[in-house]
Amino acid sequence: MEIVSLNDVSKTYTKGNQRVEVLRRICLDIEQGDFIALMGPSGSGKTTLLNLIGGLDMPTSGTVQVGASRLESLSSSGLARWRAQNIGFVFQFYNLLPMLTAQHNVELPLLLTSLPSKQRKQNAATALDLVGLGDRAKHKPSELSGGQQQRVAIARAVVADPMILVCDEPTGDLDRQSAEEILGLLEILNHRHGKTIVMVTHDPKAAEHARHTLVLDKGELVQPAAQA
Repeated sequence: MEIVSLNDVSKTYTKGNQRVEVLRRICLDIEQGDFIALMGPSGSGKTTLLNLIGGLDMPTSGTVQVGASRLESLSSSGLARWRAQNIGFVFQFYNLLPMLTAQHNVELPLLLTSLPSKQRKQNAATALDLVGLGDRAKHKPSELSGGQQQRVAIARAVVADPMILVCDEPTGDLDRQSAEEILGLLEILNHRHGKTIVMVTHDPKAAEHARHTLVLDKGELVQPAAQA
């Protein structure tokens, strides 16, 4: 079943008097439970495409449907609610709040829900256990390694049980061993927990962990999905 469908999507930005076309008439369907690695040279539009799927940006033309929602038809407030309920974000830099413990960082997305405090704490603890950091719940980011901080960020991304994880260079700031651990964790989330994952990466070794690879170049898909 398709969980993401982009139909004839283009994205154009204006810089001064110039119009820069970042994406050109992208048509893309992603199946529920897939793990996509999105590759291509710098400036090819990978992060823009990821942001469209995650509802952080809107297309200049075309349609973006994720689940049952047409994103370009949602209001700003409706889109914010939709993201909180459906998308988990993982970035290259972990974006953890330094004054908060791992537990409280993971709990943050749940503050946008109606869950009572006890349930939020329980869900955050479960997410930390899932990424193997249940024993680090009271540690602040400065007391964790880079790989552990990214695990906390992944726990924060999955704590609200999102429909899709969108990951922008999630291993780009890590050494190879830590990167492999994070990629193995993403595989577990995909294979055992059924999470649909779309991951931007420059690293061919990272892409090997995905089920399929897509290649963007100059705003166009130049390689269809291929079995990893």
